[in-house]
Amino acid sequence: MRNIIVSMHVTLDGFVAGTEGEMDWIQLDDELFDFVGTFTDKADTALYGRNTFQMMDGYWPTAGDQPDASKHDIQHSRWYNSVNKIVISESMKGFTPDKVEFIGDNIPDEIKKRKALPGRDILIFGSPSACHLLMKHQLIDEYWLFVNPVILGKGIPMFADIQHRTQLQLAEIKTFSCGVAALHYKLKQ
Repeated sequence: MRNIIVSMHVTLDGFVAGTEGEMDWIQLDDELFDFVGTFTDKADTALYGRNTFQMMDGYWPTAGDQPDASKHDIQHSRWYNSVNKIVISESMKGFTPDKVEFIGDNIPDEIKKRKALPGRDILIFGSPSACHLLMKHQLIDEYWLFVNPVILGKGIPMFADIQHRTQLQLAEIKTFSCGVAALHYKLKQ
């Protein structure tokens, strides 16, 4: 069984984006990028909601080819181009780019089928609406929450419409010089 792992930047008060989807508050540095690279080394699939997929697909396919590409741009671009991508979207059916599968019907059952296939981890970067749906159906195995030193007061919450208790155990805490604290939680066994 493959694990679905969420990697999400959050504010101290639990938001993943501002009210208009803004993410200009996210703190990043090379140390954090290198750390996230350890996740991609263990994953062969990315899972996105439609909006995040369109944002990622508009940047990552060619990011590593740019003359001013950073080490992270090159690494993540290679990973993005090599892995399978699952996109939760009812509106993008029929659109079939290479290595992309769109799921718009029976989403929980379809995701369970993908988890049961042989392979490595399935990563979710961002995609709060996809996370909310998967949380609702208890399909997420691990959370990496990158807590940023900011309080927004309002925005898109990390956890929304939760209908059941989910017991987690803290597996690891990592801090970064940019002020971000990464909290790693796994489902409690």
